Amino acid sequence: MALVELRNVSKSFRKGDETITPLDHISMDIEAGEFISLMGPSGTGKSTLLNLVSGIDRPDTGTIVVDGTDVTKLSRTQLADWRAANLGYIFQNHNLIPVLTAYENVELPTLLLKLSASQRRQRVELALEAVGLADRANHYPRQLSGGQEQRVGIARAIVAHPKVVVADEPTGSLDAETSQQVQVLLQRLNQELNITMLLVTHDHEVAGIASRQLVLDRGKFLEHDSGVIR
Repeated sequence: MALVELRNVSKSFRKGDETITPLDHISMDIEAGEFISLMGPSGTGKSTLLNLVSGIDRPDTGTIVVDGTDVTKLSRTQLADWRAANLGYIFQNHNLIPVLTAYENVELPTLLLKLSASQRRQRVELALEAVGLADRANHYPRQLSGGQEQRVGIARAIVAHPKVVVADEPTGSLDAETSQQVQVLLQRLNQELNITMLLVTHDHEVAGIASRQLVLDRGKFLEHDSGVIR
């Protein structure tokens, strides 16, 4: 059984008198340890798909099962607990809290888990070490470069040892050199830590770091390089 299973998932939104359907009865499997990139024109449902997989939003139809749990059947409270334990989210603009240090920003997701103080400390230190920022633990976001801020965001996404990490344009606000560094980091985390990743990007180069590259347009998957899409 795949780690993530989407079956006949649809999602529509109302915009004035118009109904927009970014996802139209799509199905897909994501295997444990896979790195999938998702491309497509703006407004075609890429970010919507991330929000559905992460339980931020609910589909109109279909089921989404992650590691045996049907997240479409969880209550709002259950979803919050499930996300804290199973899902990491990497944002385009870091979303760090400016009054907290890098350490404290990374620590935030662990506060929702049943961990001792020493267990939290160990996880934060390992996450910062994994992204090469152990020496910046006590720095505030204003004291970090854009690339370092994004690496803190990546550390925060992996600190809870999630089943899946989703990334929405993680290099979109970075310069070319820093983007390349983040690409290498994401690839390394996937390969060395076996982190399952689903990445949305408009950049063909960034999409190319994934082991499977999908294209989404008008609510459907149009093409793929490998793997199974139903």
